[in-house]
Amino acid sequence: MTPLMAELALPLVGVLVGFVILVRAADRFIEGAAGLARNLGVSPLVVGLTIVGFGTSAPEMLVSGLAAWEGNSGIAIGNALGSNITNLALVLGVTALLIPMRVGSAILRREFPVMLLVMVAALLLLVDDRLSSLDGGLLLAGMVAYVGWLAWLARSDSSSTDPMVATLTEEIPDALSTGRALVWTLVGLVLLLGSARLIVWGAATAAASLGISDLVIGLTVVAIGTSLPELAAALSSARKREFEMALGNVIGSNIFNLLGVLGLPGVIHATAVPAGVLERDFPVMLLLTALVFAFALGRGGCDGHINRREGGILVAVYLGWLTWLLLSPGSLLGGTT
Repeated sequence: MTPLMAELALPLVGVLVGFVILVRAADRFIEGAAGLARNLGVSPLVVGLTIVGFGTSAPEMLVSGLAAWEGNSGIAIGNALGSNITNLALVLGVTALLIPMRVGSAILRREFPVMLLVMVAALLLLVDDRLSSLDGGLLLAGMVAYVGWLAWLARSDSSSTDPMVATLTEEIPDALSTGRALVWTLVGLVLLLGSARLIVWGAATAAASLGISDLVIGLTVVAIGTSLPELAAALSSARKREFEMALGNVIGSNIFNLLGVLGLPGVIHATAVPAGVLERDFPVMLLLTALVFAFALGRGGCDGHINRREGGILVAVYLGWLTWLLLSPGSLLGGTT
């Protein structure tokens, strides 16, 4: 074993173990918190839109929040944008390669425009090359407003089949006793914090050992790890032929990532936006969004499709972006800035 491999072994094991614990801890936290809320008389709709909605983004938010707290702004910002790119390119792309998807028009009328609006708003906030406390506060306020909008949609007669609402309410865990729910809530929260800390430590240490920026690690390793639950959820929904649920899960995750996962680090620790984010990563995220929308749009009023060909295109764009990223100055292959 070379000295570099020996130096990287412990941090990489820490990241891997952290991801495994993080996913399990998030499930337990959601299960416990949702159980407590239901036992206290909170409606399933509110549980789905708040506890499940926020809980599914808790891993990304905690990783980015802790990274910002410890001064690793590249991991924090990279996790938010990298998760979105991974969701659009790999999660949807791999799912379509395995199970071609048919997409109805409802999700295109409401969810896609909201996701695009959030992306543009985030871009405008970061265009000054700084993620400030005000920027973070505005993004978090947008997340609260988004949840409120979903609640309003769910209560209106014409939106009972809204894909995003259905995605969140269907993920509500089974009922638990109050005692067990409290235990799972506390255990899940402690494990979430501990595993997020382990991931940030391992990722930052590995980046320092390799001589690459935190941003590259955040955009790739951390983003892929925190997007694994979305991949599992998309594949599960696609196998059940619930294609709008699969797409809705990705769209909802991307909206929460930009509003919450990007907003929380700004509130915790204002920071400069790393080089390459606005010139490379944001345009790729917008390109992938446009591609998915075009694939899902369909023609002549018919439902759209994300077939194996389209899935291959999404994965190819991801591989092209990854090559661009690794060849950029400051990365593993590109030397230093």
